[in-house]
Amino acid sequence: MNKSSRLPGFYQLSVDERLQRVSEAVGLSDDDEYALRQGGLSLVLADSLVENVVGLHSLPLAVAPNFTINGRDIFVPMVVEEPSVVAAASHAARLIREGSGFTASHDEPLMIGQVQLLDVPDLDRAAAQVQAHTAELLQLANDQLPSIVGRGGGARGVETRRLTSRVGPMLVVHIMLDVRDAMGANAVNTVAEALAPRLAALTGGRPGLRILSNLADRRLARAECRIPHAAFAAPGIEGRTVVRGIVEAQAFAEADPYRAVTHNKGVMNGVDAVVVATGNDWRAVEAAAHAWAARSGQYGPLTQWDQDANGDLLGRLELPLALGIVGGTTRAHPVARLALRILGVETAGELAQVAVCVGLAQNLGALRALATEGIQQGHMTLHARQVAVAAGATGDLVQRIAEQLVAEGNVKVARAEELLKRVIL
Repeated sequence: MNKSSRLPGFYQLSVDERLQRVSEAVGLSDDDEYALRQGGLSLVLADSLVENVVGLHSLPLAVAPNFTINGRDIFVPMVVEEPSVVAAASHAARLIREGSGFTASHDEPLMIGQVQLLDVPDLDRAAAQVQAHTAELLQLANDQLPSIVGRGGGARGVETRRLTSRVGPMLVVHIMLDVRDAMGANAVNTVAEALAPRLAALTGGRPGLRILSNLADRRLARAECRIPHAAFAAPGIEGRTVVRGIVEAQAFAEADPYRAVTHNKGVMNGVDAVVVATGNDWRAVEAAAHAWAARSGQYGPLTQWDQDANGDLLGRLELPLALGIVGGTTRAHPVARLALRILGVETAGELAQVAVCVGLAQNLGALRALATEGIQQGHMTLHARQVAVAAGATGDLVQRIAEQLVAEGNVKVARAEELLKRVIL
């Protein structure tokens, strides 16, 4: 199969042509193509996933080409409703290809279960008791997870934390679990609940919450890239100048939380789109990412961009990413399963590598635009297409009306309706 993700003019193809190109590259069946066209989710299946279902709500599933990660070309499925996100990621990935693509890595899939212990008579003695019984606690944890242990995962460590709070001091016990290719929430919660009685007996405390932490800071994924300055050159602007502008934008985000929030929103535009496409928990990923961004005590940018001595751009992104490829919606939703097939990933760690690379590309796309023509030019062109559709345009009329709206600087539904009537009449 031809797995090159470099598809010049991919955005100019029709939906059917794009689907055919991707299908040929990754080997989709007719049933797979039908599921992608229909969205894959029936009311019956939806009713089994969440409660009180009354209908379905569709979002676009797009494919971003041009990604090369650790020497392998990848088509990236992205589910997102915001214009310009997929285009920016694809363009940035093409630039990054000129520097040999992304280098990505991931940690072991360690998740943290927390057991809160209140009314502990002696915090220091209680913490010592927990540490003294680590082997017993790890065995008790593993007894709850035979299938995960059978796949090479299981309990890896126990830690204690002494906290002060407005309801008094508390001891919090962390159980580290290798959950393999699962996101891990159910496994972690099961273990935390099972260990709570024994921890209460060891510490003399009263168990409070017994639940996972979504701050998966033992489960990091990271991506790096180097882009030659010449890749940024454009008529009237030298490549090193664009690189310098990107670094200046990075410095702004480092100095100002107001800017950093928008900077990181751009990162998460890409990460979330992959997470949603594969049926994973994007709320958990978002929460962990923003906590990670504030770990120094001040909220800052998730990415790092620097200019080397040659004028080339160096980028890096590190994120906590708790993703799974087994269980839950990832396996229940037909299109989520197809998204994993299109990606060609075989482990949760590989999926995390893709997501973090897309986040880095997404941020680069935004910063490059800000450092050159500004973010609005490309964004408004795509927004104008949405406005044209909202006004009732179809087919070729969508692009014609969108171009006129942008030319006039009046991207409003009312104006689109006027233009549509003029064309039709």
